[in-house]
Amino acid sequence: MSERRRWETLQALKNSPKGKIRFDPFWSARGEDIMMGCKEVLILSPQSEATLKRLSCLSAERSSSQGLGSGKSSPGLSEEISDSLSSLAPASDLPLKNRTLTITVSEQTCRHVAVEPHDDPDVPELSSASPPPVISLMSPKSIKTTGRILMFEEEQRAKAQMALQRRQELQEKLVATVASSESEQLKRFEELMALKQRQEFESMRDMMDKETKESLGRQEKLKEEQRHRMKILNLRLREAEQQRLREAELERQRQVEGRERLRNLNTIQEEILQLNQLLEPTAGSRLPQESLASFSCRGNQLCSQVSEVVRKTTKGDFPSVEDMTVAERALHQMRALIRSLQEEVAQAQEEKKKKEQQAEERRKQEELQSRQQAQKEAARAAKEKAQKRGLQSNAEPSTLQWLQKLQASSDLCCQSFQQLSSPTDSQTKKLKLELQKAATIPVSQISSNSGSELRKVFEKMDRLLSGQPVSSVSTSRHPQARDFVCYKLADKFVRQGEEEVASHHEAAFPIAVVASGIWELHPQFGDLFLAHLHKKCPYAVPHYPPMKEGTSVEDYQRILGYRVDDCGVEGQDSFLKRMSGMIRLYAAVIQLRWPYGAKQADPPHGLNHGWRWLAQTLNMEPLADITATLLYDFLEVCGNALMKLYQAQFWKLLLLLKDDFFPRIEAVTSSGQMGSVMRLKQFLETSLRSRQIRPPKGLLGPEFWRT
Repeated sequence: MSERRRWETLQALKNSPKGKIRFDPFWSARGEDIMMGCKEVLILSPQSEATLKRLSCLSAERSSSQGLGSGKSSPGLSEEISDSLSSLAPASDLPLKNRTLTITVSEQTCRHVAVEPHDDPDVPELSSASPPPVISLMSPKSIKTTGRILMFEEEQRAKAQMALQRRQELQEKLVATVASSESEQLKRFEELMALKQRQEFESMRDMMDKETKESLGRQEKLKEEQRHRMKILNLRLREAEQQRLREAELERQRQVEGRERLRNLNTIQEEILQLNQLLEPTAGSRLPQESLASFSCRGNQLCSQVSEVVRKTTKGDFPSVEDMTVAERALHQMRALIRSLQEEVAQAQEEKKKKEQQAEERRKQEELQSRQQAQKEAARAAKEKAQKRGLQSNAEPSTLQWLQKLQASSDLCCQSFQQLSSPTDSQTKKLKLELQKAATIPVSQISSNSGSELRKVFEKMDRLLSGQPVSSVSTSRHPQARDFVCYKLADKFVRQGEEEVASHHEAAFPIAVVASGIWELHPQFGDLFLAHLHKKCPYAVPHYPPMKEGTSVEDYQRILGYRVDDCGVEGQDSFLKRMSGMIRLYAAVIQLRWPYGAKQADPPHGLNHGWRWLAQTLNMEPLADITATLLYDFLEVCGNALMKLYQAQFWKLLLLLKDDFFPRIEAVTSSGQMGSVMRLKQFLETSLRSRQIRPPKGLLGPEFWRT
């Protein structure tokens, strides 16, 4: 009986909608639910309902038989029933459409199962009054079978859950991959769209720029056309204005020319009238009256012609060109008439002047003869007077021989470079100019600014005289170059004395120290320097050249040192100024030495020559004005050095100068030449009273050479 019920139960399960589900091994791969095959709502058959009721009653009886008086169901049976119910019809997994299954287990009815009526016609209604059949399911085999089914379902459910999770993870990965790909594609799409937008913007901007340029070009073209039209219009206006101005200028010029012609006409008339007055005979005229009358008649005719032309202009018109021609012709004729008159007058005056000049020449010849005779007598008287008083009228013979020797060496040197002095080819001329510049320019650069600059100038001269190149020129390029340079250099130093030192007395010391250094290294320069100095200033010897017979006054004045040209002899002030500059330079040379030369060697021209000059000057008869000037200049420059060297002897010489020689200077000096005499007298009195002579102003000290 129990076996039959089991088979009925299985048959009922088989015939149930759940038992009709087809098994599909690929449901998990497709991601479907395992119950997708169940299309209908699961219901219990009437037999299953009766079986469940039977099982409930049986469980209750077993529980009571085991002495469970508490009224509670067995836990094991409850679990089995629960498992069976959950396996048969899980309420959470079955969708309810037209019916609802409710299982109510009552503790008083031993878990009765109530099934609500539904509309399914296949399921007959069970009467609650009819007792359900009782089926015993408590056999071990049935429980084992039921458990296996439940385990199988559980395993299938776990597998389905795992497959579903894998499917979900795969789906999520796929979705993430697709989302990432779509995101990248979206980014690329956005970049592409941005690129297209930029390209469109660039093309639009290019198009706008192009349109702007075209618009600007059209504007510029319009402006250019406008400017061209304005230029043409301005040009036409300017031409019209210029035409108007030309016409106005022509009219103004015509008026100006007319007024100018009128003024010229009036001037011509005035001049003709003035010239006509010169033609009138006067009482003091040197011409005969007949000649003056003819000139006056012709002048009146010319004045009438001009007056006729002027009369035409009184009506308000300007004189024409023809009228001016007539007036100018009359003026020219009047001037020619005046020139003829003046020529006759000049001829008469020339004849008279010739007679007067002949008389004047005879008078001058007589005066010159008398002056020469007086000079000879004065020279003879001075010589006799000097011989009586013990003074000389000329230099000593040894001094004259020394002077002649220097002049002879200078002339010989000048002859030695005659070929270079008078060159015939252009190359020699160029060399001459270069050598002359190289010799004279450094002398002009001598100044008392600093010792270093003075040393550079000295070294430049020394190299030039030594044959070394200076400013791309050298004396070794021509055999006569050194004599030429030495001669020009000495002449330039002397000219600096008579020009620069004469104007600025302090300039004597830098020039003198350089000259002394060159003299020490190149003795030929010293001889030429003295020769040039004695030729221009014979008082530096000292030597007072006498006037020889047959020598003209101009030549004798040149010998004495005066400058004589076409304008005549230079003034006495200019002469004394030049002589003063040269004697100051000579006084500075004899007391200075080049500080970088040999200290052991004797100076080339030392203070002993200054003592000799001063002594010989005091032994000669003084000359008016020049002797006092040179003595004062010499003592002011060289007096301090002579005082330190000769000491008491110098003071004796100075006392002799004051007591014996100075009265002779006053005796030969006129009242208008006492300026230099008074300066010398004041210098002597001050020096003798203080027994001291101050160093000259501008003397180069040791601190100068450190600059």
